[in-house]
Amino acid sequence: MPERLNKLIAQTGLASRRAADQLILDGEVTVNGKVVTELGTKADPEIDHIKVRGKLINKDIGAREKVYILLNKPKGYLSSVSDPEGRKLVTDLVKGFGRLHPVGRLDFNTEGLLILTNDGTFTNAVAGSKKIPKVYLVKVKGIPTPVAIRKLARGVVLEDGYRTAPAEIETLQSTDKNGWYEVTLYEGHNQQIRKMFDSIRHSVVKLKRIRIGDVADEYLPVGSYRKLTEKEVRSLAPIAARSKPYAPPSRKGPARP
Repeated sequence: MPERLNKLIAQTGLASRRAADQLILDGEVTVNGKVVTELGTKADPEIDHIKVRGKLINKDIGAREKVYILLNKPKGYLSSVSDPEGRKLVTDLVKGFGRLHPVGRLDFNTEGLLILTNDGTFTNAVAGSKKIPKVYLVKVKGIPTPVAIRKLARGVVLEDGYRTAPAEIETLQSTDKNGWYEVTLYEGHNQQIRKMFDSIRHSVVKLKRIRIGDVADEYLPVGSYRKLTEKEVRSLAPIAARSKPYAPPSRKGPARP
């Protein structure tokens, strides 16, 4: 049955659907020997010969074991699978599971929970969702007024013109010099929390993601990782999780890279 090429490529674990679209635009994908550059093109893996960068992928479509990893990302790592500047990547921290890609992003200098997987369907479902809360621990310079915090919670227009959706902001115990907050977002605009607090002139000095939906792990050391449980996977993307048998964790406790 014909399906969109980006979906078929994502099923192999080579890339997410968005990254697969870029491979198509870059002329890296062929169907029956012809380069395909039009997004939305469909192919039937039962009939057509599909290659990515010269490698036939038909046998890998739908056949690869799905892997879902929860990483406690340190500062100083890029949430990507490659970088022309040669910076350290989050994929460098996770070994022994083949090629993985991050689900969404955390800024280079932001730490906390990040999911990596080879399941493009899962990535598309989770990264594109506006219903999965992402919870962050935020330390800012100075002490914002309650009025300023309420303004952020209602939504503000950032310098780049983006208007943020309403957010949940809980004020935590602050010090004389720094405010501490727990911020819950349902969207993922680039560097959104930093830009939000910049808009009220209180720059972020520490930012850590502590929960993704129902997934949290306060005991996972920075730089360490573990497999998500089947329950955690299904809580984030139940339809994606049912598309193939799930391989449950093979060990208890965090793995250390």
